Amino acid sequence: MSCHTTDFKGSVIDALQEAIERQIPNSQAEVSGGGGHFSINVTSPAFAGKNMLQSQRMVYSAIAHLMAGDAAPVHAVDSLKTKIPPESSSMNV
Repeated sequence: MSCHTTDFKGSVIDALQEAIERQIPNSQAEVSGGGGHFSINVTSPAFAGKNMLQSQRMVYSAIAHLMAGDAAPVHAVDSLKTKIPPESSSMNV
C-alpha cells in the first residue's frame, strides 16, 4: 500500500461506512483498505431498478467529501460493488 498524506482525524473506514449508510437508504456498507485506497461493498434496496453505473454513482456521491482536496483521506476506490438484498429483488419481479 502506498503512503497517502492526509490531515483527516479518526477512522477513514468508519467515515466511509457512515457516509454511505447515512445517504443511501437502508444500506449496509462493508469497507476495507487503508493508505488512501479502499474497497467498498454496498447492499441496499435503493439500487433496485438502477444499472451498475447509477448505483455506483450513488455511492461516489455519498463519499465525495472524503475524496475532495489534495489531502483527502480517500485517494482511490480500488473496488466498488453494489447489490440489492435478496428480499428486495424478489419483490420487484
